[in-house]
Amino acid sequence: MITLVACRIISYMKEIKRDLQKVLEGKIGSGKVLILIGPRQVGKTTLLRKILSENFENNSVQYWNCDEVEVRKILSEESSSRFKSLIGSSKFIVIDEAQRIQNIGLKLKILHDNFPEVQIAVTGSSSLDLSNTINEPLTGRKFEYNLFPFSTNELVLNSNMLDEMKRLENRLVYGFYPDVVNNPGEEKEILSNIVSSYLYKDVFEFQDIRKPAVIEKLVQALALQVGSEVSFNELGNLLGIDTLTVQKYVDLLEKAYVVFHLHSYSRNVRNELKKSIKIYFYDNGVRNAVISNFSPCDLRSDIGMIWENFLISERVKNNAFHNRKAKYYFWRTTQKQEIDFIEEIDGKFSAYEFKYNPKKANVKCPLTFSNNYPEIPFSVVTKDNYLEFISES
Repeated sequence: MITLVACRIISYMKEIKRDLQKVLEGKIGSGKVLILIGPRQVGKTTLLRKILSENFENNSVQYWNCDEVEVRKILSEESSSRFKSLIGSSKFIVIDEAQRIQNIGLKLKILHDNFPEVQIAVTGSSSLDLSNTINEPLTGRKFEYNLFPFSTNELVLNSNMLDEMKRLENRLVYGFYPDVVNNPGEEKEILSNIVSSYLYKDVFEFQDIRKPAVIEKLVQALALQVGSEVSFNELGNLLGIDTLTVQKYVDLLEKAYVVFHLHSYSRNVRNELKKSIKIYFYDNGVRNAVISNFSPCDLRSDIGMIWENFLISERVKNNAFHNRKAKYYFWRTTQKQEIDFIEEIDGKFSAYEFKYNPKKANVKCPLTFSNNYPEIPFSVVTKDNYLEFISES
């Protein structure tokens, strides 16, 4: 049976308040379905339970966990009368891991249209099928948000800037998953469990992939190429699969919030790379766990790679919270002139170079870029000024 649950805060969230909490609280009672999407184990359900425990009586809330076979069976029907008996007198329904329900968009539409007095909240650990199936049925009926691992900005607000700066090297190696942040000393074990138990779960189930080892090897190869141009053809040769299969698998990994990509930036200036991509991970800890490298920063040969991944992923998280519709690129020429990161927001561009060592802060913008794009400002981000880059409001 689907049962009522007491909405107590899971301990690992402790006192770290998520940026999205106030946003979601402001949407309760809006008459729209709340959609919360993000990787597994980042605290989506915990955040909703915290909000519910502070705003609703326990007996007015139901939690439907779609990882459970019985729940999926019950929700396979599309009957408003069936939903009415399930809802009873409840005022708030949480549907967790909703991507596992076939035709979930239509079912949410039935719930929304027939029970306007009930607030519906939905979580999903991937956009593999969820976004595709909810967009049309829920047009004008939803607010959709992304929840990622903790951001630097969230941790600064819950402690202080100085403490977080002292933990920079730890964050570069172990990342920001809530369980990792809240259990110092257990980071390796927790990250290994996340990678082995959760990272590929939705990818394998959604596509019924017969050779999961290929996906795992692909992710390892991508982890070793962070910050470098990625060739699907070369990856295919390495893994023994064709280029189209590589593209398909990378797309699945993006939809499961494991990785994301940047396109090369070009306005047809001679010698610019025009169709290249780079791949980054949403979390440094996951990237390092995939290749089993938790070495401290001063012993790492890939410090530049993890620094670049850290800054870009943190910028992506910050922009997502502030609802900035940003586009991201990198720039490079065939002569290997390059800029690590270009951001476009509302038609305005900014270019950034990332250097972990502050002594390299005097690096100059490549002349080919500055001559052809004089309107785009160029900045260098190092350990000395990174907080203003990743916490910009």
